[in-house]
Amino acid sequence: MSATAPYAGPFPIRRPVAAAALLAALISLVFGLLLAGAGPASAHAALTGSDPQDGAVVDTAPKEVTLSFSEAIAVGDDSIRVLDPSGKRADTEAEPKDLSEGGTVRYGVALHSGLPDGTYTVAWQAVSADSHPISGAFTFSIGAPSETTVAVPTQEAGGGPVGVVYDIARYAAYTGFVLLVGGSAFVLICWQRGAGALPMQRLVVRGWLTLTAATLAMLLLRHPYTSSGKFADAFDLAGLQSVLDTKPGAALVSRLLLLGAAALFIAVLFGTYARREDEREKKDLTFGLAVGGGVVAAGIAATWAMSEHASTGIQTSIAMPVDVAHLLAVAAWLGGLASLLVALYRTPDIGSAAVRRFSAVAFTSVVVLAATGIYQSWRQVGSWSALTGTRYGQLLILKVALIGVLLAVAWFSRRWTGRLTDPAAASEEASEEEPASESDPEDASAGLDPERAAQLARQRAVVTATKKKRIRDADPERSGLRRSVLAEAAVAVVLLAVTTMLTSTEPGRTEEEAAAGTPSASAPAAGGPVNLSMPFDTGGQNGKGTVRIDIEPGGTGSNDLHVWIDGSDGKPMDVPELKLALTLESKDIGPLPVVPDRLAEGHWSASGVQIPMAGDWKIDVTVRTSDIDQVTIDKNAKIG
Repeated sequence: MSATAPYAGPFPIRRPVAAAALLAALISLVFGLLLAGAGPASAHAALTGSDPQDGAVVDTAPKEVTLSFSEAIAVGDDSIRVLDPSGKRADTEAEPKDLSEGGTVRYGVALHSGLPDGTYTVAWQAVSADSHPISGAFTFSIGAPSETTVAVPTQEAGGGPVGVVYDIARYAAYTGFVLLVGGSAFVLICWQRGAGALPMQRLVVRGWLTLTAATLAMLLLRHPYTSSGKFADAFDLAGLQSVLDTKPGAALVSRLLLLGAAALFIAVLFGTYARREDEREKKDLTFGLAVGGGVVAAGIAATWAMSEHASTGIQTSIAMPVDVAHLLAVAAWLGGLASLLVALYRTPDIGSAAVRRFSAVAFTSVVVLAATGIYQSWRQVGSWSALTGTRYGQLLILKVALIGVLLAVAWFSRRWTGRLTDPAAASEEASEEEPASESDPEDASAGLDPERAAQLARQRAVVTATKKKRIRDADPERSGLRRSVLAEAAVAVVLLAVTTMLTSTEPGRTEEEAAAGTPSASAPAAGGPVNLSMPFDTGGQNGKGTVRIDIEPGGTGSNDLHVWIDGSDGKPMDVPELKLALTLESKDIGPLPVVPDRLAEGHWSASGVQIPMAGDWKIDVTVRTSDIDQVTIDKNAKIG
């Protein structure tokens, strides 16, 4: 048989099931090992101090306990609990009071008066600005240490069975995104005839189903994942509503809406587009699908960028679009790799031109990954000591090593690609070598009744399929390519798992800062933090209160803005709408609108607020307390 026959693959065609089973077993093994060693997700925020300090012995009972954090957090009613030596609540059980000021994030709870001497336990749990739950516990003593019946919690927030299931859903979401976006891009860019191939359709549809199911699971599990740790609370409507009011909840809902648009894209790609034969019409439809699909894919990628590591810390206005580009490049490379593997295993028609086009796409993706990866590494690690001495840095080193292995294997794939010939030419040559049988079923079907003709047609299909399999088995070039692509896919499975773990691990930069007891800053401070307090009265019932604003670092460039609203009783107050605008009247700049995200009751924040130049800025705040009661207040502040 000629070497130009259609391809065979990494294993002989008689063993596709064994190859698929091997790959599935590898996926299960890798994810199992990673889940077993990952533990609960570390968070971006970290406890940087407390009053009283851990292990301190104070002479008299304090009036309150305060905790300081490296980043903004969201707290609830029981986020901070103080337990006496017998295990009873020593705090007033009110929602923690926000005592943040300047660049310090601090919360406190009031204690009962007349507390006896002994050892007290402080247990806390909250959600950091990058969506990950955090928790911990420490003790202090009044008068002298004593025995206590309180068991210090050993399970971190986000752990337990709920944490494991949530992590699985997180991994599944990334996998579904890679298959959906990468598979669609492979069809549109590399192999347009693949739109009519059933295996390709199944791959992309399964990616969509996986991403949709994982997103729904994360939305339902978000409340128990960040608070109770009980599966039953997944259907708590109050808990679900509180999730929807947060940045991660809004990101998950946005992803579901975008997946609806993705379903329409899939229907057109594998329906109208696959059946279109006119080349001009197909070219126009290709352009439309590429633009529309690119917008939807970027939107889905942005739902990760807007709610995880990229959305907090330094340079968020740069980090979020960089994160979107990084995710799209990962999907184009790894998803295209999975599509190529399916095409080589399950379809006989993919030609050398399609494989070479994917090689170009993969090269472009690697360039984008290198550029965005270097920036992300600097932003999240920040120092050589954090690279080697933190879990995030060690995972990053592993990821870089895996990319190196993947590129090495891809080099062998490229060598096999250079030897490929098109299936059409191979089939033509094979047909010349195998003369038609005298008892060809097609000739025998002439003049027969329809039932007999249909039976002979099925026989012809079986004969044709058998010939194609035999031809593919005898093609060493495609067999070599399939082996190398299968090896690439195996490495890609590990790479995707490590990448997913990085998104749920505390960045090395903030881990070192927390260990040093210094809060993370958004940017080098130029003028110092800006703190404002403005009373308001909308004129309606419960319309009086106070707006407190912190702008950090209070200089030109990117700033983090936090807003707290306290009611007339001094307690945190939620309002239906809150808007801000910044105006530099001396330079006729603005108003620059700011719409902060709600973090917790009475607490909003906005990252990456750009202040173009120093000056005396007027800050307008619009507060709406009901459908008809609204007021706008303003105050000037020196910035920069």
